[in-house]
Amino acid sequence: MKPAKQDGGASVSSSKTAVSKGQPLRFTLGKSERLIRSADFREAYDQDRKQVGKFVVLWQRNANDASNRLGVVASKKVGNAVHRNRAKRKIREVFRLNRHLLNTTDDIVIVARKTINEASVAEVKEDFINCCCTAGLIEKA
Repeated sequence: MKPAKQDGGASVSSSKTAVSKGQPLRFTLGKSERLIRSADFREAYDQDRKQVGKFVVLWQRNANDASNRLGVVASKKVGNAVHRNRAKRKIREVFRLNRHLLNTTDDIVIVARKTINEASVAEVKEDFINCCCTAGLIEKA
């Protein structure tokens, strides 16, 4: 077991929150903030409210229990397990850091497209923001 590094007395906070506008802004994505049930995914697809981007397809789900949750899908078209998991990590990271911009309580299902493998997180973020603006989830600045 490695000993903890000493940083010369400076204290480093390992908190997963950031302060924004006087209120704590959580950057975690817990289980209650994710879509889990296949029925919820099916309902999002059945409502047919989607925006197609270069790297992702964004589906909106409006329901009584909707609370700005995220569902991520990466099919075998994206690639092998390594590529699918990397794509899902990129999508979760982009959502996690930008969900405070969303002005809706709709649940969101994001489907990774094959092109996401060559994209950086910044490119995926730009595509996600564009899809959200087109869908009316974020007001254009």
